[in-house]
Amino acid sequence: MEFEKYILAVITTNTSKIAGGAPIFTCETKEEMEFIAANLEAILDGIAHGLGEDLYIIVKH
Repeated sequence: MEFEKYILAVITTNTSKIAGGAPIFTCETKEEMEFIAANLEAILDGIAHGLGEDLYIIVKH
């Protein structure tokens, strides 16, 4: 079985909403979260999606 779409990373400022099998990056501020999301997007060759004020995911399409 080959996966074509999957979550590469989760970036958040609120760890109470997060659990799971992808790497989780916890940030202190919204600005730090946006910085980490933008860099991981480029490094992992994925797409960053904001799912709320305190949550981003990096997805491979």
